[in-house]
Amino acid sequence: MGGFTRGGGSTLTEQLAEHYAQRIRQRLLAPGTRLPSVRDAARRHGISPHTVVAAYDQLLAQGLVEARRQRGFFVRDRRAPEPRPAPARVAPAGPPLPPVDATALIRGMFHSGTDQPAPGLGTLPLDWLDPALLSTALRRVLGQNEGALALQYGQPAGDMRLRQALALRLGGLGLQASAEQIVTATGATHALDIVSRALLAPGDAVLVDEPGWAVEFARLSQLGMRLLPVPRGADGPDLAVLETLAREHRPRLYVTISVLHNPTGNSLTPAGAYQLLRLAEQHDFRVVEDDTYGELAPAHLPRLAALDGLQRTLYVSGFSKILTPGWRVGYVAAPPSLIERLIDVKLLSTLTTPAILEQALAYCLEQGSLRRHVERVHARLDGARQRAVQLALDHGCRFVTPPQGLFGWVDTGVDTEVLAQRLHDQGWLLAPGHLFHARRRPSTLMRINFATSQHARFWQAFDRACGR
Repeated sequence: MGGFTRGGGSTLTEQLAEHYAQRIRQRLLAPGTRLPSVRDAARRHGISPHTVVAAYDQLLAQGLVEARRQRGFFVRDRRAPEPRPAPARVAPAGPPLPPVDATALIRGMFHSGTDQPAPGLGTLPLDWLDPALLSTALRRVLGQNEGALALQYGQPAGDMRLRQALALRLGGLGLQASAEQIVTATGATHALDIVSRALLAPGDAVLVDEPGWAVEFARLSQLGMRLLPVPRGADGPDLAVLETLAREHRPRLYVTISVLHNPTGNSLTPAGAYQLLRLAEQHDFRVVEDDTYGELAPAHLPRLAALDGLQRTLYVSGFSKILTPGWRVGYVAAPPSLIERLIDVKLLSTLTTPAILEQALAYCLEQGSLRRHVERVHARLDGARQRAVQLALDHGCRFVTPPQGLFGWVDTGVDTEVLAQRLHDQGWLLAPGHLFHARRRPSTLMRINFATSQHARFWQAFDRACGR
């Protein structure tokens, strides 16, 4: 099962040690992760317990893992100083530490080493994308400008043609914003970073959804912010908890997803959106609305920024999830009073953004080719969702929230961190539940991508890994 062979250039012990060492170096096994027990690893790889112990000893000697008495072997944090004997102590209270495995899932996308569908993927499959749409747009823009766009910096706020097209698009969502209220970025994640750096200072409290995206938790924590997790359920954020946190900690921002939340897939109701905005006004914090997956949602779903009129809200979105991950074009729409501050931060981080990509995207918006592509994706996703949901139910999973959009939030009944390790050995990339919590803790939940989870062979492997 582990793919190890006898009589080759290295022993079984060396092969097993290198198997785990490689995963640790690539951060597919994050610091703090527990290695499989000796008995479990021996059974999984078809080797003797003695061989496993010898391999783990090699990892200890390399400083990649540490042994904890009566608990097992754990991946070491190589950024930390060398351990030395010391009396046990209680960790001081403080803000949640950034999840050190925030990049594990992302790295897995680039180091999967397999062509199998990835149920934990955060994007559409490659064969769902439309390369012809992109190449046509790029050729047209290059022809119109005779290549000049590729030879010069873009405008500080972003290409005006794109910002005008975005203003029209936002109008279709009921959000009235002029082109002058829009600043482009290198993807939605960069737009969120611009907002954070412009509006926050180290030590500020920030409300975040939990479950939520670990990359956002880690990014904010790295900037020195105090995270205040707000429980997110089938009906949206727990507003009673949010109000208590706002009253006690006086947060500066609430970073949230109002439509097709990642990972639960739910969306705010108009009543919930109204109450949330009322709390923001009452407790004087701004709301950053991340609409990264908005292209996959019905236009009629309420956006906080549309209800608020960009007074206390900032709206962030991008196109990598619907077009291609390689087109890193995102943007933020904000109140006029914040625009110059956002542009200054953008200039310090990236100077400007690529005008050629921005004008190509503007062309897709102007010609309606993006709209037609979105309609095709919606139809295909509806079918994939139906198949994936039925397979998940047939294999013993329970949906915690109603299945919508690209993601399903499912309860497997088993520890999904252990499950993810087992299935990774077989080439399957999962998104276990602990990735979506501000504080690392065991979870039986996982996020599935409906577009990449509609294959019976994955669910058969899932059953075997669960011991069913």
